[in-house]
Amino acid sequence: MTFRFNMAWFYVLIGGLLDVGWAYGMKVSKGFTEPLPSAVTIALLILSFWFFSKAMTMLEIGVAYAVFTGIGTAGTAVVGMLFLGESTDPLRLFFLALLIAGIIGLKLITPDDAPDKPDAPDRASEGASS
Repeated sequence: MTFRFNMAWFYVLIGGLLDVGWAYGMKVSKGFTEPLPSAVTIALLILSFWFFSKAMTMLEIGVAYAVFTGIGTAGTAVVGMLFLGESTDPLRLFFLALLIAGIIGLKLITPDDAPDKPDAPDRASEGASS
C-alpha cells in the first residue's frame, strides 16, 4: 500500500480537529455566556462544517461522517482527559482506542475515489406507477 495525499481526507481531518475545538469552546464559553469564547466557538463550528461539507462532495457519506464524528469524539475525549481533568480509567482508554481503531479501519478500507452516483430515485413516484 502506498501513501497518496487526498484532499477529501485532509478536509475530513481538519473538520474533525476543528470539531474538537468548538466542543472545547462550548465548555469554556460557559453556555455561551462568555462573549469571546462564544464567538471563537461559533467560528470554529462554521469552519468545521465547511471543511466537512467539502469532503462530502468527494467521499461516501457514511464513511466520511463516521470518520469526521469519530475524530471529533476521540479528540474531545482526549482534550477532556488532558486539560479538564476527566477520567483516564483503563476501560475508558480501551474503548477510546477501540474507537480510534475503527476510524483508522474505515479509512483504510474506503477507496480514495468514491464513484459518482446519481441522486437517489424518487421512491414516491416509483410506487405510484405500479
